[in-house]
Amino acid sequence: MHATDALHEADRLMTVCNSCRYCEGLCAVFPAMEMRRAFSDGDLNYLANLCHSCGACYVDCQFSPPHEFNVNVPQTLARVRNDSYKFYVWPKALAPLFERNGMAVSLITALSVGAFLFGMMAFTDPAVMFGTHVGPGSFYRLMPHNTMVAIFGAAFLYAIVALIMGFRMFWRDIGETSATLTNKVTVWQAIKDTMQLRYLDGGGAGCFNEDERPTDRRRMYHHLTFYGFLLCFASTSTATFYHYIVGHPAPYAWYDLPVVLGTLGGIGLLIGPAGLIWAKVQRDKALKDESRWGMEIAFTAMLFLVSLTGLLLLVLRATPAMGTMLALHLGFVFGFFVTLPYGKFVHGIYRFGALVRYAKERRALHEPTPSKARALAIPDPKPGT
Repeated sequence: MHATDALHEADRLMTVCNSCRYCEGLCAVFPAMEMRRAFSDGDLNYLANLCHSCGACYVDCQFSPPHEFNVNVPQTLARVRNDSYKFYVWPKALAPLFERNGMAVSLITALSVGAFLFGMMAFTDPAVMFGTHVGPGSFYRLMPHNTMVAIFGAAFLYAIVALIMGFRMFWRDIGETSATLTNKVTVWQAIKDTMQLRYLDGGGAGCFNEDERPTDRRRMYHHLTFYGFLLCFASTSTATFYHYIVGHPAPYAWYDLPVVLGTLGGIGLLIGPAGLIWAKVQRDKALKDESRWGMEIAFTAMLFLVSLTGLLLLVLRATPAMGTMLALHLGFVFGFFVTLPYGKFVHGIYRFGALVRYAKERRALHEPTPSKARALAIPDPKPGT
């Protein structure tokens, strides 16, 4: 017996697919499936998070709807995957927040914090709040640096702890130990697969989204989002180094590395998330889990809004609007941090874990065991013996 109807249906589909194996060259899900004859809940959650939802198996399958076998792997694994986010969430009490209203929770959190910061800064000194400030440290005339670090550092630390605890439960449930994460070859292969979005190409043709014509648009939007996020993280890390090591506080000139990295990353986080949201709107209903619309787009929309407010702050930082934009941007940053463990961001964490496990299994499959090695070492019998 499985914990949910989605897991039960996934078990049925994997049993059918294991008998057919036509799709084994499309992605990592089917080779991983073929290594099993029975599927526990942990196995199915592993396969669901290994799936990149390219849609190729749905288009290629001879048993997909309206066939009586009703094999719809992308939609079923999407349901299992979305259920897994809730199942592994930490703390458990917050799991219902993103069952259906993830977008509303994210926006309310961000706007509430932004309004609070705006009111606090305006009440403290309206002349400073609505004045024009330039030069090093001008942001901190509105809010002291240490206060900013304490508030957002705490939110970020909470998100990291919650993500680690959730991943820990996922990792144990799929039957893995910490030893797997210490294998450099396995982890490096998973990193390469992640950086290349290797399994988001439908076996080479591209993703299937709104119809049966494959394209690379969805993969491109993912790349822009992923690398835009990394560039913004690099920008923040560089600014931290400048502030604490070099003694050079923000804001920085347009040609300084934190601004260059942040601007490039911000542009990526405008185009990429906007494209992903549009692709999700256009996506064939047969391929997606429509019951989780809020949770599905909340993370992507928050990325877009954090980037938009950040770029507007960059443009308006030498005007009287800087205080308002700073409060709004910090509100979205805070909302983004505290909602990270309860939305689509976790799919990147679990998917990387699934890729690590797949790299381990694939390596073990192709490496000869001691018994195989002994068999290979036995010379061919001589003629006549």
